[in-house]
Amino acid sequence: MFWCIIIIFVYFVAKKTEKSRKQILDAEIGTIRKKRSGRIRVALVYPNRYHVGMSNLGFQTTYRLLNQIDAVTCERVFLPEDGKTPHAGIESTESGSPLQRFDIVAFSVSFENDYPNLLTVIDRAGIPLQSQHRDHTHPLVIAGGVACFINPEPIAPFIDCFLLGEAEAMLEGFFKCLLENGFASGREKKSYLRACAQEVPGTYVPAFYRSVYHRDGTLSTFDPLIDVTDRIKRTRIDDLSSLSTCSTIVTPDTTFERTYLIEVSRGCPHGCRFCSAGFVYRPPRFRPTALLQDCIQQGVTVTDKIGLVGAAVSDLPGIKELCSRALKGDIQLSFSSLRADALDDSLMSVLRRSDVKTATIAPDAGSERMRRVINKGITEEQILTAAELLVANGIPNLKLYFMVGLPTETMDDVEAIVKLCKKIKHVFLRLSRSMKRIGEITLSLNSFVPKPTTPFQWAAMDDVATLKKKIKKIKAGLKKVPNVRVHADVPRWAYVQALLSRGDRKVGDILLTAHQYHGNWPQTLKETPLNSDFYVQRHRSMDEIFPWDFIDHGVNKSFLAREYKRALKEKASPPCPTTDGTCDICGVCAKRQ
Repeated sequence: MFWCIIIIFVYFVAKKTEKSRKQILDAEIGTIRKKRSGRIRVALVYPNRYHVGMSNLGFQTTYRLLNQIDAVTCERVFLPEDGKTPHAGIESTESGSPLQRFDIVAFSVSFENDYPNLLTVIDRAGIPLQSQHRDHTHPLVIAGGVACFINPEPIAPFIDCFLLGEAEAMLEGFFKCLLENGFASGREKKSYLRACAQEVPGTYVPAFYRSVYHRDGTLSTFDPLIDVTDRIKRTRIDDLSSLSTCSTIVTPDTTFERTYLIEVSRGCPHGCRFCSAGFVYRPPRFRPTALLQDCIQQGVTVTDKIGLVGAAVSDLPGIKELCSRALKGDIQLSFSSLRADALDDSLMSVLRRSDVKTATIAPDAGSERMRRVINKGITEEQILTAAELLVANGIPNLKLYFMVGLPTETMDDVEAIVKLCKKIKHVFLRLSRSMKRIGEITLSLNSFVPKPTTPFQWAAMDDVATLKKKIKKIKAGLKKVPNVRVHADVPRWAYVQALLSRGDRKVGDILLTAHQYHGNWPQTLKETPLNSDFYVQRHRSMDEIFPWDFIDHGVNKSFLAREYKRALKEKASPPCPTTDGTCDICGVCAKRQ
């Protein structure tokens, strides 16, 4: 009787799960379904919830590209929702197949904060966590995405193979190499991975390399153990003029509800010194207006909401023409990012037409001095003018992004954030009286995390106590200002992000400990024999070898060092000057010739 009850219970739980999955699929437009027989079955995993993963255009694009390969059938997998039991299995969205039944488990990783979730997915699927403990009976575990090609080393012990670069540039070649070297026939893993590492640019197999350390814990050498390259070139598509990147699936269950996303560019010309995107994607690439217009026409067959995506959408050549044409149609147009110095009447018209109620400006720092340090390239006057323009055009609410803990930051610079917010509030009050409504200003405070492949990769991160003190100062300064809200991140979590962002392979042991303690990071950092401050709060010497230095993004390390020295001298640098291949400032274009 007991077992009958258990069987009935499991049956109804399974039916409930199936219904939930069916509801998700029923709400989607664009779901891809292919016959599985005779094809390599790939589970494309976003190591976070469905809502987060399906809001990621890169993830959706990889899903489409994989299914375009005739020999492959790809289904999506996400971290189970909070309501699922901690030991629940991992199943695909399309067919509900268990993860361990796929031939390949491919992680798409955009953020270091999702590294712990990656371990959770592997473990719940019943797959050995560490690559060295897997054999031919287990799926091949691969990973890609921007977090991986910035620094894959903290998760290297858990991944069989990384694809370092843009999916369009390497997916087809990688799978062709797998098939030609016996993957489908059950050949030894080392054999076909060796062929891929030798023949497919951007392929990185951690087991083929060894890290050697100095006594002080810094990296001495990073050596190949077999005949593979000692420096891996991150792949990219140089020309996007005939390549569109748009939403594959439109669904209400994302951050951008029923919005058709269109990537207008990759990279950013401004070179903010804290931002990886401004360096690993050099030079920036923009799509032509005609191609984007075709993408919009394709999108409106699905929804009336179109979202333009890019690190600096307002830098797109022809953005005004594109907006002007969009205004003639019955659509709502939104932007992932707009610089304060780029706002004008044409962009305001689009925002009004799209009934935008909240606009975002990212000053990042409060003082002019700090904006020179980070090379932000906008002035206080431009910030205030942008705020005035937004309110005057009927957009009542404003979100402001700032960072605390930036290199050379003083408490005067922190106080400058308070002063700038008060000036923006004054603009709101002056204009709101005539419009007879007062909007809300939301301040988003984020702790600065030094990122690999940026000029600030040598910098130390502020300790948690100092970050808390700075956040407290800003909150106190704006506490009595009406209609101003302050939201701050948790410095302790920013500390963990820095650890995962700048770590080497030994940080994989910390990740493993955190997984064993079910994500209890205070306990993890207390129990681990490794000194986490070594990775987070230590200023790096200019000649230090970094764990990520084996990846060639094209940008010379000497250029990043010069930019760091200019930051310490409070000197701004001009934007990336050209995309025609004639510039030799950072090294990228010179290497492409």
